[in-house]
Amino acid sequence: MEPLPDVSTVRIGYVLAFTVATVATLGSVPRARTIDHEGTRRGLVGVLVASGLWAATHAAFVALPPGEPARVVYIGGLAVGFSTVFAWLYFCSAYTGRDLHRDPVLRRVGLGTYLAVVLVKLTNPLHGYYFTVEPVSTPFSHLAVQQGVLHWVATGLSYVLAGVGLFMLFERFRDANYDTRGVSGLVALTAVPVAADLLGYATPVLLDVIYAPLGVAAFAVGVLYVYDDRFLSVQLTGDVGDGIVLLDDDRRVVEANDGARVLFPDLRGASGRPASAVDGLSAALDADGSIVDRPVDGETRHFLVNASSFSLGGSDIGRLLLFSDVTRIERERREVARHNDQLEGFTEGIRHELRNAVAVVEGYVDLAADRLDAGEVTRANEALQEASGMAARMSRTVDDLATVAEHGRTVDDTTWVDFRDAVAEARDQVDTGDASVVVVGDGQVAADPTRLQQLFENALRFASREGSTTVRLELREDGFVVTDDGTTDPDADPEAFFDYGDAVPTASATVTLPTVRTLARVHGWSATVDTTYETGVRVVVEGVDVRLVEAETEAAADER
Repeated sequence: MEPLPDVSTVRIGYVLAFTVATVATLGSVPRARTIDHEGTRRGLVGVLVASGLWAATHAAFVALPPGEPARVVYIGGLAVGFSTVFAWLYFCSAYTGRDLHRDPVLRRVGLGTYLAVVLVKLTNPLHGYYFTVEPVSTPFSHLAVQQGVLHWVATGLSYVLAGVGLFMLFERFRDANYDTRGVSGLVALTAVPVAADLLGYATPVLLDVIYAPLGVAAFAVGVLYVYDDRFLSVQLTGDVGDGIVLLDDDRRVVEANDGARVLFPDLRGASGRPASAVDGLSAALDADGSIVDRPVDGETRHFLVNASSFSLGGSDIGRLLLFSDVTRIERERREVARHNDQLEGFTEGIRHELRNAVAVVEGYVDLAADRLDAGEVTRANEALQEASGMAARMSRTVDDLATVAEHGRTVDDTTWVDFRDAVAEARDQVDTGDASVVVVGDGQVAADPTRLQQLFENALRFASREGSTTVRLELREDGFVVTDDGTTDPDADPEAFFDYGDAVPTASATVTLPTVRTLARVHGWSATVDTTYETGVRVVVEGVDVRLVEAETEAAADER
């Protein structure tokens, strides 16, 4: 065995080690007191204070020569050291989101256990079952401690309780869904001194004292100064299942959990990169408090963005983005908004139709009266027929609006509907006069059968009321197109075709095209007018799930 170092060097080394631990733990208290979470703050401050005082008693014990002062200091250290275990459990419970530290029964049991063990330690001079001491001169002059049976009972209990706290922490790290290796390593440091404890007991290589304060000091410096952002983010979000992105104060990505990587695939391997380099993330950061839409598993889902900064030691150390899935609520909100818009459209449409109808009917009735006064019975009858026709038109409008009211709610369940069959059933319900209906394409559409038929019926009514000679319905890969060669207004606003309050392109159109759009939207489709088509009106419905069987040319199209 190599010769022991100089006596003064060994003593100074031990004193220095425990003094550094004292300074590190007690010096970290002000920073720990800035943690926002009350339970975590109290628990960590308790651990640091207890461990710091424990390390201070170790430094004093080693520095003092053999004698009664050294023995008193050692007993005081035992009392303070055992309190570290309960502060550790309090911290672990609060940090991991548990309520064990608030449980009154556990608090009373913990206090009773602590007082009982401390009483045994303080009365050791009377019974001697906890430890005995004797002065020795190697490796330097000090009191050598021989541990008794009660020491190992108390130490074993301490290790078990500390292990419970470690289990709570590692379970939280496991569930955090992002890289916690650095923080986990720091927590593991608190257990490393156990090996030194056993080495000091079994061999003369180390003094037979408890080295736990050294591990706690390393843990304190690590979590509060090195891995502070990761430490706080795990505590804040470990039990949150939604997407979480952690940014530093320069808007660079620090870490993200699995939920966030699903929403923003570019986050994989993005640590250290600016948020602007991740597709969609920078825009989400600027949308604090708003809803963002992200594709997930082939569907669009809605997420509420909450961006919050967190600080330690009085300065911001980063920003945390939380993406809460509010798809169900947002869909319901949008459904309500759509229904409100629809009701406003109904109101405007009915007001418009009633105003026009009443004015026209009054005009024709007055005209009929004038003609009767002039003895023109035939022409008076014609005027009354025109008035009756206007009343019939109003009746059709009411029927159209009733259709929308009945089928205007968002479709939850769809089935595969044959495109040609749906058009044929709609054709049977609409008087298209002399207009021919041409169907191009063969396949199926994922839709509500009744609403799809109503959509085609309104499209055919629109075409027939505008004097069309041919109506062409074509199935495409992402939807279908309805084209007619009827009356058109090249100067009309495309959106006016779908406004319940307008009559575009003519008054006879009533609310047929607005109804087409409404019935498309309840499926999640879009309906627009093709502004490049000038010989009639072409309505394009897109966003449809379609199964094409076989493409057809117009020459091979069926006429029905």
